[in-house]
Amino acid sequence: MPLTELILTENVPGLGAEADLVKVRRGYARNYLLPRKMAHEVTPAALRQLNALKQKRAEREARELNDAQELARRIGKARFVFTLETGETGKAFGSVTAQDIVNRLKNEVGAEIDRHKIVLERPIKDTGEHEVAIKLHHDVTAQLVFQVKSAAEPKADATTRRCAGTTRQEATTNFQQEKEQPKQEEK
Repeated sequence: MPLTELILTENVPGLGAEADLVKVRRGYARNYLLPRKMAHEVTPAALRQLNALKQKRAEREARELNDAQELARRIGKARFVFTLETGETGKAFGSVTAQDIVNRLKNEVGAEIDRHKIVLERPIKDTGEHEVAIKLHHDVTAQLVFQVKSAAEPKADATTRRCAGTTRQEATTNFQQEKEQPKQEEK
């Protein structure tokens, strides 16, 4: 198969980055890269412009690295608390997924991050403190630390405070009355 030499004008996944000299098949160059202006043919004039493209690429990469480092600092300072519904045994009904983390980062930090950049082997179903790595750049990885708490814990504390001065039978009666009241109000 005949090959042709091109200069890439932008990043092409699986082929190369901006300002790279690559050899590709003629059909790929003619039908895909050249019509989309993703590459130029190698000519003496294009080779002179190669230095300008390399300078532009270096500036872009430096800017992306600085942005990633600044975002990593902001993420490192952020502290989140996720609440999960748990049963009597402490087993969680839901989980904290990469998408939940992305939504929380978007709302509280203001960072648009792809969920695939979050290194999470499986959804988190345990309560406690967790640390998750986020790959922002090939040289920058941020560590996000967050708490996962049970949604039942605050309710239990309020019930025990309210029933502290009552006997067990009175507390059970109070609990049954509270349980019945919402049903009556819904009707």
